[in-house]
Amino acid sequence: SFLCPYSSVFLPKMAKQNSPSLTEVVKQVAQQQHSQASELEKSKTVAFQLQAKFQELEKEMNSILLEIKMIEREIYLQDDAIEVTKHHCENLEAEVRTLYSENLKLRHDAETVQEEFEMTFARNNKYREKIKAHKHLVWEMESKMPVMIELAKKKAVVKELKAKKEELMHDLQNPEGSVIKQVQEEIALLKREMATLKDYINKKADLLEEEKKIHAKLKKEIEV
Repeated sequence: SFLCPYSSVFLPKMAKQNSPSLTEVVKQVAQQQHSQASELEKSKTVAFQLQAKFQELEKEMNSILLEIKMIEREIYLQDDAIEVTKHHCENLEAEVRTLYSENLKLRHDAETVQEEFEMTFARNNKYREKIKAHKHLVWEMESKMPVMIELAKKKAVVKELKAKKEELMHDLQNPEGSVIKQVQEEIALLKREMATLKDYINKKADLLEEEKKIHAKLKKEIEV
């Protein structure tokens, strides 16, 4: 029954050739079947290998896709970090600008204070020089004034009167009345001398008051 389908095909051909026997025909058919079966097995093997290769490539593709997703996630995280860093840098730049502006203002204020200090120092030096010159002028004027000469004389008189007073106090132990009378005269003279000295002191006070007015006037001139 296995050979029946092929016998109807090959019999006309064998009749024309008048050479191959039925055994040879069967042998050829068997060889063709074996060859076809071998080719089929090879095709199955190739198909299996291709399927295995395809599965391997599919796994590699999935692995690559997973790696791409991880890289994309890392890039996304890096983008966030870059944005945060950029914002931080902008804040730092703003702080630097603010500090630079404050530094300029402080430097300007320091220069202004230095200039004011130098002006005040120069003004005070000028005032001190004027006061010094005025004091020297007053001293020269006082040294040449008759009242100063008179004051020196009065000091000498007072010194002499004190010596006489001590001498009189010693002489009071003498019961004679002339000594007491002499003492009274000396006391009267001393009172007159003290009155003269008091008058000089009043004049000196007036002179000092005038000097204060001159000082105040000089101070106003310097401030202007």
